[in-house]
Amino acid sequence: MSTSTTLKPAASVRTAPVVATGLLGGWITARETGIRPLGGVVLAAAGVYAGRTWLAKRGPGTTAALSALYVLGFGLSHPLAKKIGAWPSVLAVAGASAGAAALLSDSAPTQD
Repeated sequence: MSTSTTLKPAASVRTAPVVATGLLGGWITARETGIRPLGGVVLAAAGVYAGRTWLAKRGPGTTAALSALYVLGFGLSHPLAKKIGAWPSVLAVAGASAGAAALLSDSAPTQD
């Protein structure tokens, strides 16, 4: 029995849900398993998957900006959690990153 797995074409992926899943899923995975690097794997996998779409649809400049926002959101969620709590912090950075992805990539036409 042969099974093949193919990824959806990069240009047809909506990245806002992928970004939100990466940030929320990475945090939940690390918290629930107690294995922080495992949460990092979830975060990185979602970031790479979203990044391939950003590159295909919007080019390297937008890809760099959205990738930086994604990583910055992850980094900022830690000190922000000390001020407003873990859940609000993760939801805030996931919302900001997903909103930027929706605006700059998902709603934009594919770059030729």
